Formats: sequence, structure tokens, C-alpha cells
Amino acid sequence: MCDHHTSNRRGSSLEDGQAHEKDHQLWSRRAFLSRMGIAGGAAMMFGGLSINALGSTPMVDALVNANSDRILVLLQMKGGNDGLNTIIPLYDFSYYTQVRPTLAFKERDVIKMNSTYGFSPDLNDILPLWDRGKMKVIQSVGYPDQNLSHFRSTDIWSAASESDGDASSGWLGRWLDVRHPDFINNPPSDPPAIQIGSNAHLVFEGSQINMSVAVADPNELYEIAQTGQLYDPQAVPNNCYGEQLTFLRTIANNTFNYAESIQQSYNASRNQAEYETESDLGNQLALVARMIKGGLNTKLYMVSIDGFDTHANQADTHPQLMRDISHALTAFYEDLEGSGDDQRVLTMTFSEFGRRIEENGSRGTDHGSAAPMFLFGPSLNGNGFIGQAAKLQEPDDYGNLQFYTDFRDIYANVLENWLCIDSQTVNDVMGRNHTMIEGLGITCLEGGNGYNAPSIGHRVRSSYAIGQLEFHYTLREDSHVRITFFDMQGRKVMVLTDGSEQAGPQKHTFNYRQTSIKPGYYAYTIEALDTTYSGKFMIGR
Repeated sequence: MCDHHTSNRRGSSLEDGQAHEKDHQLWSRRAFLSRMGIAGGAAMMFGGLSINALGSTPMVDALVNANSDRILVLLQMKGGNDGLNTIIPLYDFSYYTQVRPTLAFKERDVIKMNSTYGFSPDLNDILPLWDRGKMKVIQSVGYPDQNLSHFRSTDIWSAASESDGDASSGWLGRWLDVRHPDFINNPPSDPPAIQIGSNAHLVFEGSQINMSVAVADPNELYEIAQTGQLYDPQAVPNNCYGEQLTFLRTIANNTFNYAESIQQSYNASRNQAEYETESDLGNQLALVARMIKGGLNTKLYMVSIDGFDTHANQADTHPQLMRDISHALTAFYEDLEGSGDDQRVLTMTFSEFGRRIEENGSRGTDHGSAAPMFLFGPSLNGNGFIGQAAKLQEPDDYGNLQFYTDFRDIYANVLENWLCIDSQTVNDVMGRNHTMIEGLGITCLEGGNGYNAPSIGHRVRSSYAIGQLEFHYTLREDSHVRITFFDMQGRKVMVLTDGSEQAGPQKHTFNYRQTSIKPGYYAYTIEALDTTYSGKFMIGR
């Protein structure tokens, strides 16, 4: 990896010259590979917008099959959003204007939300969401030892890794390693995740495969989908070339399997809000709204808006970006409200970093650290500011804003309290124990937001020393429960339990040394309360 990827400082400003340019080149190189179909999901086009349909994972499979019909939309603000010109620090306004002589807003123009914070005047169109309790702001979000390279920091946010950790898989995508046991021969009818308007993203990247192919014409995809399968992935030579050909044919077949369901949902609905046709983000969200309203059983979406790398002439570009986001999100939730789908959609923003506290000599801002994140949706149960305010006059050792909320804790809270994944599984996904964040307003508790939680809160404990696995879960009501084990080829190995159980905590113990099951990785399903949960476990020697 290049030096400026591992450095926290090089490439952070235009003054870094070649390092900054090289960082953008590497950014573009990944985009090129994605367009060539080498990285990322299954791509197709609607109205000039690229769509990437991502492959199956146990987590998203569970979401597809669960009683929950909740949807998460990720909005990437590419380039590093300037948080101080998005949420205005009224509590230290004089210092803000002092260090930003040309970029600071006039106090009379700021939309004052309270005595502490104001909105950029260019967020005016988003006020209906705030006023109706559909928006929350999480202040001072970042991570330890902030990296200021676009390429590396985007990977850190996408992988939910440490600043010097492994970023080869995404926080959702690493579940690709424990995919649906029979995915190649029996993929889900609808894509578990869809990315629109940008090239394939590490958020959904598995450590081994990401099933990607690019196709420009949706009508061609629709016609091919009618035949079911384009290539036979097994009719290949028994050598390295054959393995690669199987991989590519599986990717292509998966794309065409998804094309029909996407096309049907797109044609089954119409937009009921006025999106700005010149706004790329607006067009992306209009497409997402049509697929949601058209009945596509996809739980994860990602859209993006570029242009936040505002090193120069920021006053000419950042206000328009704020207007685009403001108008697009307001139209999106108005559109979904017309069909009653808004209650089940949560939108979360992210960006690779914030900007410097002070403006630079080019009337812009260079790469910084902490910045706000935003949540949108009626299930937030009210508006509000969460977390500690940025301290402009108490920067870190590099002169950047200090962070007070770790972005990985926000991810984890969304997984657990919005997508209703049990806490231990969330920790496994994130690779760390997470901290609960008060005030987000989302919950899986029965009765919360009119939502009946499907999660049975299961967890698996391993004790390789004595050759034992324990399956723990709690039933909210009496239910028939069946726990089944499968090998990685999808073949049923055994049934651990199959019978009626009473409401309350339950435990089943599996002593694998007392069976003939061989060491290795296996998948399990827990069928209870009309829902199927799945995961992976290992049997040791």
C-alpha cells in the first residue's frame, strides 16, 4: 500500500500536491475496476443510473425472510463533508467566523434550531422532515487516529475497521463468507442489497466474492431473465481456468436472476412526489422509492452524491450539495408517505471525513476529521441533536476536530435496533463490542413504533475444550422451534431440536464429539415464531 494511504496526514490538502493527486487516481482506479465488472455487485441501468445488486448473506437472508419489512438506505456523501458549514456552531459563532472569513455564514442567514445549533440556509427544504420529527443529527462522529486519505478513510468507514485494520471486506459484505448454503444453485429471487448511482462499494464486499457484472440495457436484462440461466457454471474444464470461468458465469447468472424482479418492481409503481430531474441524487432516490413501493423484497439500499472534496471555492459548490440533499430526501419521504412505506425506511448518511476547522488560502477547506451524521425517517420518534458538540478551540494534536462518537457504534445500533439483529451477532459483524447510543429513537421492542419485533435474540456459545456448542434464545411467546445444521454445500446434516417450546429463555446443547460429524464450518437455521434465523459455526477437533 502506498505511503500516503497509511499516513494520516499526506494527501489531505491541495498543498500535498502529488500525494493528493495520487489518492484521487487510486480512487478512480477502483471506480474503473468496478465499471469493468471486476469488483462489486451485479450492475444494470435504469434511466442512465447504474444499479449494483449484491449477493446473499446470512444476515440479509434473515432480513428477507423475517417478519420485519424494515429497510435501510445508506447515503454516501463522497469527498468529505464540511460539518461546520452544515450544522452551524452558534455556541462558538465568533470563533467560527474568525477562522472562516469568507466561508462563514452571516448569523442572520443561519436557520436557528436552538441557541446551540443552526442549519445551513441551504437546508431550508429539509425543515419539514425536522419539524415532523423525521430527522436527527449525531454530532462529532469519527474514529481514533483519523486517516485523511479519501481512499483509505472510505475503506475504514465501509469496513468498520480500525484505522490500521483490515479493510478487505465491508461491514455488511463480510457475511458473504457465510452466505446462503446453496446460493449458486438457489439464489434469492430478489437482491438482498442494491447500490445505485455509484460503482460497487466496499460496504457490501465479501472477503472472497462479490458477484459483479455490468450491463447497460435493462430491456436486455429483462429478456435474458426470462430464460432463467444464461450459462452453465458447471460445464467448465477441471483446472484453474475452469474455476475462474465458474466464478464469472455464476456472477452473470445471478445478475440475470435479479434483473426480472427489479424490472417488475420498477414497473409496478410510480413516483408520487416531485424530484428535481437535474439532481443525480434525486433521480437515485426516485428509483429507490419505485422499487420499494413496487414490492421489491430488498432491505438494503445505497445511494451517493459526489463533490464534497471542497479544497477551493467551497462557497460555489457546497451550498448546492446541501440543496440537492435537502430537496431529494424531502421528496423521497413524501413519495414513500403516499404509499405508507415511509414508516419502514430509515436513511443514514456517511462521509469519509469532515473538513479542517479553518478555511485555506483557496477559499475552501482541507481534509479534516470529525463531522455530523444524519438519520432520516418517521420511526425516529422525534427530531434532535445527539452527542457532544464539536469544540472548535480544543482541536486534536493535528489541529482537527476531536470525535466523541465512534461511527461503528452508530452502525451497530442501527443493526440491532433497526434491522433487529441480536446483539452478539452485531458484535461479530463489527468485530468489536458496541456501545448503546441514547436518543436515536429506533427500537425493536414490541410496541415500539407500532412494530412487533421478530428477533428471538439468539446467540451461539462455543467451548472447543469440551467439544460443545450452546444455542441460547428467548421466545416472546409459545412457539414450535426447529434447529437444523447444514454443511457448506447446503446438505442437511442433522436436526438438533424439533418441537414445541414455552415462552421465555431457552438453551440447547450440542456435544459434537459424541457424533460422527467431521470438523469444519457449518450453517444453522433456527425456525421459530414464523421466522427463520441463520448463522455459521465451527466444529473443532
